[in-house]
Amino acid sequence: MAGSRVPALSPAALLPPQPAEALHARVARSLRHAVTQGHWPQGARLPGHRALAQQLGVSRNTLVDALGQLETEGYVTSRGRSGTRVCAPPGQTTSDAPGLLPLSAWARRALSGQDEDAGGSYEFDFRVGQPVPELYPEAAWTQALARRAGQHRAGAEALRDPLGPVETRRALAAYLNAERSARVTPDMVMLTGGIQSALDALARVFLEAGRVAASEVPTYSGAWAALAASGAEVIGVPVDAEGLDPAGLPEAATLVYLTPACQFPTTVTLPFARQRAVLDWAAACGAFVLEDDYAADLHHTGRPPAVMQGLAPERVILLGSFSKSLAPVTRSGFVVAPETVTRVLAGTRPLTDRVPGVLDSLALGDILVSGAYGRHLRRARQGLRHRYEVLSRALEAARPEWRLTPARAGLHLHAALPSGTEARTIVRKAADLGVAVTPVAGPHEAVLLAFAHLEVSRLREGAARLGRL
Repeated sequence: MAGSRVPALSPAALLPPQPAEALHARVARSLRHAVTQGHWPQGARLPGHRALAQQLGVSRNTLVDALGQLETEGYVTSRGRSGTRVCAPPGQTTSDAPGLLPLSAWARRALSGQDEDAGGSYEFDFRVGQPVPELYPEAAWTQALARRAGQHRAGAEALRDPLGPVETRRALAAYLNAERSARVTPDMVMLTGGIQSALDALARVFLEAGRVAASEVPTYSGAWAALAASGAEVIGVPVDAEGLDPAGLPEAATLVYLTPACQFPTTVTLPFARQRAVLDWAAACGAFVLEDDYAADLHHTGRPPAVMQGLAPERVILLGSFSKSLAPVTRSGFVVAPETVTRVLAGTRPLTDRVPGVLDSLALGDILVSGAYGRHLRRARQGLRHRYEVLSRALEAARPEWRLTPARAGLHLHAALPSGTEARTIVRKAADLGVAVTPVAGPHEAVLLAFAHLEVSRLREGAARLGRL
């Protein structure tokens, strides 16, 4: 092969251009492709620069730039009068399609736990997880961000603290103690990008193959997936009309996940007697309770209930987020845990993450301290309550056979279906009418309808459309 030459080329040998790609880069990419796909054998000699440029229909300077790039990358080598030769062997495969990825066991478990969104657009979209523009205090947030953006020194100092800016942790601790009857010190707080990242961190720290975790069922699928991805056995604890039933807890576990203030997806509140039973069980077997307070500030009937963390701060890890009560774009969340736990989280965090957006964290602290967040919530709760009542009344009229769960909080309504009715069937029939709802499968089939993002008129019209099922 040492004396062979590459076949003559033409402008058709150039690969299609990519957006904003320079001509010399396109030529280099095309010649690189010829080498890696085996079209040019190793040791083959390229035509002279002028001849090859004419074959490709480009200038000599363009070709020289392209060959210089390939020589730097090791695909060709220039040997003076001996010319330019291919010096890289072709790849083992000529297919552009990758084979099976060598995924880890963690990745396979994580992917198997993902829910697939049906996708599509609908005239009336009641699916949960919709952004709510009204739940965004634009003026207060913008002012806080602008103020903090000019304080470079404070931001630089905050970058060194793996728990997040201490002034924001102080503000958050004070807020939780005053508003939620928590028992928190700043050193018990770690700021996160949201509840999901906190669940992932805690699962990695506490769970592995051979250990047991427990979770209420039905539940937030992202929590179950995070626990299961660790390799631990996840045991479901049934939920009834009062929330998680402590009688269903396993004999022992490392973690138990629950949403006591507003159970997801049923929206019921776990009564104190059951909370106490869960805490007694956790103390007996040495488990930590993961209290997901996702709807903490979205209670639209009076003040939200006290958190379980205040009953047993040594046993409860509180997870919270402002992505719903402010806006998803803020990505501001937190973990409240015993200091022994936050020290471990701080020590392991640099392997996968750094502190969340410092500007967002500092701005969050400012609106908590200033009272702007409290004023925002009072306005938002009124709107949420009105929309909830409108949709409840409209659905009771349109689908009287659906049993609606009274909700004190959250952004969706839970509708239990009559016995023998499958949620997937309702979803499919509703989609044919231009209405999207979220199914809840299991022993008690139900559908969820988000209401906070829709105008009142759209809530009534969408419910009426469901009446045609």
